[in-house]
Amino acid sequence: MEASTEATSVPDVQLFRDIFNTSPIGIAVENLDGQPLFVNPALCRFLSFTEEELRSKHCVDFSPKEDAEKDWALFQQLRAGVIDHYQMEKRYFRRDGSLVWGSLSISLLNSRPSPLVIAMVEDITEKKTAEEARFRHAAIIESSEDAIASGTLDGTIVSWNAGAERIYGYTEAEAVGKSITMLVPPELPDEENKILETLKTGGRIEHFETIRVTKTGKNINVSLTISAIKDSSGRIVGISGIARDITERKRAEDKLREYERAVEAAEEMIAVVDREYRILIANRKYATMRNMAREQIVGRFVHEVLNKGVFEDVVKPKLDECFQGKVVRYEMDYTFPELGERHVLVSYFPIQGATGIEQAACIFQDITERKRSEEAIREGEERLRLAVQAGKMYAFEWDVTTDVLVRSPEYVNVLGATEPRTLTHQQVLEKIHPDDRPKLLAAVARHSPENPTAETTYRVLLPGKSPVWVKSSGRAFFNGEGRMLRVIGMVADVTDQKLAEEAVSEMTRKLVETQEQERTRIARELHDDIGQRLAILGVGLVQLQQNRPDWPSEVVNRMHELQLQTSQISADVQALSHDLHSSQLEYLGVVAGMKSWCKEFGERHGMQIDCTHDVRSTLPPEIGLCLFRVLQEALHNAAKHSGVKRIEVELSENSGEIHLTIRDLGKGFDVEAARQGRGLGLTSMQERVRLVNGTMMIQSKLMGGTTIHVRVPFSASNDSARAAS
Repeated sequence: MEASTEATSVPDVQLFRDIFNTSPIGIAVENLDGQPLFVNPALCRFLSFTEEELRSKHCVDFSPKEDAEKDWALFQQLRAGVIDHYQMEKRYFRRDGSLVWGSLSISLLNSRPSPLVIAMVEDITEKKTAEEARFRHAAIIESSEDAIASGTLDGTIVSWNAGAERIYGYTEAEAVGKSITMLVPPELPDEENKILETLKTGGRIEHFETIRVTKTGKNINVSLTISAIKDSSGRIVGISGIARDITERKRAEDKLREYERAVEAAEEMIAVVDREYRILIANRKYATMRNMAREQIVGRFVHEVLNKGVFEDVVKPKLDECFQGKVVRYEMDYTFPELGERHVLVSYFPIQGATGIEQAACIFQDITERKRSEEAIREGEERLRLAVQAGKMYAFEWDVTTDVLVRSPEYVNVLGATEPRTLTHQQVLEKIHPDDRPKLLAAVARHSPENPTAETTYRVLLPGKSPVWVKSSGRAFFNGEGRMLRVIGMVADVTDQKLAEEAVSEMTRKLVETQEQERTRIARELHDDIGQRLAILGVGLVQLQQNRPDWPSEVVNRMHELQLQTSQISADVQALSHDLHSSQLEYLGVVAGMKSWCKEFGERHGMQIDCTHDVRSTLPPEIGLCLFRVLQEALHNAAKHSGVKRIEVELSENSGEIHLTIRDLGKGFDVEAARQGRGLGLTSMQERVRLVNGTMMIQSKLMGGTTIHVRVPFSASNDSARAAS
């Protein structure tokens, strides 16, 4: 038996040695002090030390302190016989100082006289790295605000993170095992099937915006990104998806669209800017003023659209104030591509979003004209101050409740020292020319809480002196019930101005009378002399042709052409005579005469003149002639320049006024340029209207037609006759 045992022990020892040396797991044999006695090649490779180096170290020298302390504590229990083995996962230092993970198994060998310890170490570095990656991914998934879930190819939910629970309201227990279609609204029955079909064929869904239903039945907007899950062979075994709740973003977009619709037709420049200074909305006026297409503005940063220096120095600091919750207003000069430098009032209003102030509404108002008006007012105030100092006007205050009116000391320079400084309103009326008293009373009556200012011009009667023309401008103050309490104002001496106006009016009146007389004379000459001579010439041409039947045909044709030309010239002379002095006004009356002339004019020029009227009173000759001359000038201008074949003429009587309106839809013209030009047509029309105390308004724009509206005050009570004229 002993021989047999001896014979088999050698191969067994060699076998164990071969296993020890070829094992892929690191093995060390240690004494009870933890000193390595034998180490196999696998352990050397694992730690990158030689066998001699490993045998020269203690077992805890290869690990970080916290891992070594846990290992040595268990080793002490093993040595004390409390335990006969233990296992743990720990880190090891390699020669280069890097850390690797190992699964350590320690067993005690008590069969020998001197017990030994067997240590086996398996490299689990890749496993631990994968676990850490999975833990990180799981932590990311669980902490994500987005809903992250996975499922089978038939749409059954397999995993469900906390974000999904927050967004959809279902707990993990309620969702896992259910069909994903429970989140799909009834109005989208086929949407999920289409998504699954896309994924089964290897496709991917990215940023797909749709609607999903929460546990409470509420519809929310989501953005979906869904992809297939593949195994190691590339086979699709499931799906995973991320859903982001974009309900607030959609609301913000809807709100932006509402802003866009609301501001599109505004006359102010309006834009909406986000906190990154990107322009989200720009209305039509903004694009027009910048001379840019909308696509060149929306989506770009403010400094790309505006001057960068203006943005950095002015716009950005003000926008930052707005994003802090303040309404910001300021004025600045800015140069626009087409208009040049303009003065702009800029207003920024904060727009509240789900997370605070997210945008700013920017309104730009062109106040250039207002600033010019303010400057003009300041200049006017300065002139007023100088005028007061020069003694041409005085101030007054009228206490309506006591009916006491007090004048400033400067009144003596206008009315004289004999006039009292303090008097009642009734006493003021008694000193005004009787014809002008209704004007002052009407001006007082025009004061209202909505329109507290009024002005009028009247004559003041002074003992032993000529009347003084004054212009009174007042502002009334009212209590909460709308009752007038007091009036303050200025009275200016406009006598010289009135005398000059009367002189100009008288000169103009004489000029118009002379012009009408000359028109009548020329019309009579054209009708009685030129017209008759042309008629005789026409008759002579006919007789000449009749007396010479033997003339060649070309001479006869030429004679016929001359007859036609003579007849046309005669008709033109006749029409010109009627234009210069229309007897129809005398025989038919103003309204009928104007209608008849409109008909003749339309026939001569191949135009349609639609003339309507609603006048019940007989008009005085001076008013009728004024309206007729304005009508003539307007229709001649329209025929020459408007390019239309239809003109509307309307004559009406309303509230003590006669209204004449001439309207066309033609080319239009620049009214101011026409007034400043060399032509006398508009000036003549306005002077004629002014002579009958009327007003004329001209509205016209290029390619937008022209409307001329004349208003003349008219009192029918002065007429003895009441008939359609």
